[in-house]
Amino acid sequence: MKKNYKKRKSISEINVTPFVDVMLVLLIIFMVTAPLLTAGIKVNLPESTSILKNEKNDPVTVTINSKGEIFLQKKKFSANGLIKKLRALKSQNKDLKIYIKGDKKLNYGKVMDLMSFINKSGFKKVALVTKLK
Repeated sequence: MKKNYKKRKSISEINVTPFVDVMLVLLIIFMVTAPLLTAGIKVNLPESTSILKNEKNDPVTVTINSKGEIFLQKKKFSANGLIKKLRALKSQNKDLKIYIKGDKKLNYGKVMDLMSFINKSGFKKVALVTKLK
């Protein structure tokens, strides 16, 4: 008894529905978590119409609030402590960029003092962060 087998054709279609479902779920997850990843101290930033270029590496944010307190990311530092910490960061990454967030009510001289502390620690790439109008 010989069995008659028909020559089977392979299915050349790809079912993309599960792939699309997974991608939509990932998109929603990233849209929800992205705003939560911005770290920093809340300060009243001055406004500007210029737009900052997008950087490839995440810069370090130094914040000075209206009371003159200095923060590196979210940790409070004295001026000397800031210089030591920035020198340590500079030794790890030579191309590190520093962003300065200064409160709008703060005296401009305080921001310039902060910039001089950052320059003393060896950084030349420093940018001021403003709020877009």
